[in-house]
Amino acid sequence: MSDTRIIKKYPNRRLYDTAISSYITLADVKRLVLEGVEFQVVDAKSREDITRSILLQIISEEEEGGEPIFSSQLLAQLIRAYGGNMQSMLTSYLEKSLELWAEQHRVVQEGARDLMDHNPVGLMTQLAERNLALWRQLGGFDTGQAKDDDTEGPSASGPSADGDDRSGQDDGPSSSG
Repeated sequence: MSDTRIIKKYPNRRLYDTAISSYITLADVKRLVLEGVEFQVVDAKSREDITRSILLQIISEEEEGGEPIFSSQLLAQLIRAYGGNMQSMLTSYLEKSLELWAEQHRVVQEGARDLMDHNPVGLMTQLAERNLALWRQLGGFDTGQAKDDDTEGPSASGPSADGDDRSGQDDGPSSSG
């Protein structure tokens, strides 16, 4: 079943899962999120999509108990970002950062078994290479100049631009430069 699961919210604040024909709780909705189930929460009267509101309610409850993810300082910064000309950029940045974090988490979980059997430095190198590749794939969050500048790098102006060893030594920075 590839269709989006519909959950109706009634005026009495109860949530009704149409896929299982049963009332559910916010904890059940959270479980759907954790399981990766596609769903949409709609107001039973107005048919308005209120999925974001329900997800924010779940986050709020999670933040109130246990170890919060959002510090007061971070929340204040997020509030300041609303309505500004950089709001969409921040949204994109946060989404891409969480995608990258999830990918890293997946790689670490998959590699945990290999870590016991193989060289841990190799796993961390592989993780760093994937991380860099993902950031490049996502396009970064600069003005677009970094992509072009990265290709020039030290080879355009560094000590090896001539192709020859100038000082006769290759063991670090010289005292003259």
